[in-house]
Amino acid sequence: MELENKLKKVKKLLEDKKILIAFSGGADSTLVAKLAVENALETLAVTIDNGVLPRDCISHAQKIAKELGIAHQVIKEDFLEDAAFRENNPHRCFICKNNMYTKLEKVANEQGFPVIMDGTNISDLLEDRPGIMVNYQKNIFSPLVEAGMTREDVLKALENDNINYSTSTTCMATRIATGEDITPKKINRINYAESLIKSIAKSPVVRVREQNETAKIQVDDLNPLLNAQTLQHIYSELKAVGFKEVTLDIGGYGKTKKDLVVYKPCKDESNKIMFETELPYAIDIEKTCQGLEKMGTVKCSASMGIAMLESQGRNVTVFKNGKIVARRVLDNEDAEKLLIKVLPHIRRII
Repeated sequence: MELENKLKKVKKLLEDKKILIAFSGGADSTLVAKLAVENALETLAVTIDNGVLPRDCISHAQKIAKELGIAHQVIKEDFLEDAAFRENNPHRCFICKNNMYTKLEKVANEQGFPVIMDGTNISDLLEDRPGIMVNYQKNIFSPLVEAGMTREDVLKALENDNINYSTSTTCMATRIATGEDITPKKINRINYAESLIKSIAKSPVVRVREQNETAKIQVDDLNPLLNAQTLQHIYSELKAVGFKEVTLDIGGYGKTKKDLVVYKPCKDESNKIMFETELPYAIDIEKTCQGLEKMGTVKCSASMGIAMLESQGRNVTVFKNGKIVARRVLDNEDAEKLLIKVLPHIRRII
């Protein structure tokens, strides 16, 4: 019932809008595209082929768009021509998304779409994604966030309706260690390595991460790789395309569910329940306070790096270092619902 309520909210948000969708064919953008086709006034899905995507990403996006019955355009750009992007500093995600959404703004203006929408969800706000700042700066519409939908909600909704989506849409630049230059040679050999291992492991989810010319292989199921002949074949192939060393992450690769909040005993008030979460980025307290004022009474001290929200008898304290503490909540579920309302108002520091 909770998921249905969230989906109803998304559908309501989409009504009577002309929407251009940032479309990768991944789970999030596929869900918002499906709902937009069914509920919006007019829709256009746009995929930016930025030169650093997995080999089959564009063809998968085209196939999924056709299945959804949505108008779809692919715009080809080469982000490797951008020196700031190639530099691969900690702000690479912001640079990439800013370039991408600038292109989308141009298409939206030319074709008369006043709203640009993406598939950002609540779970994304718990991760270190500097590109989220582009959403705020360019006023990108993120209905999954407004409806409080998590990654698990998205996957469940797609499963319920048997909707196909691509499991590999993240750009290959994310495989290269921060600070190491992004080059066509590295992108090509990572692409080759992932294609090779996908064919051997029969798994749609494969990551080959590169650091200091060493390949670290991550797959969701290790078993197809675990024999000497197969490992030797992979080693030889990856050495041949330029990797100096090849390693296998025995922890595998999987999307484990991250708890939104964690229970913490409240030492000073034994009859009170306290939950907290820690975001992996610093928070702009002043801007966050401006957003939290929509929820209740806020006490803010930018100099001390703290914001305190009182909302419907509950208390939320936000710290500059990324910690969020909820007090006077009923239980874990109540704390999660409160955090879902708070997260869209958090503004990070890049």
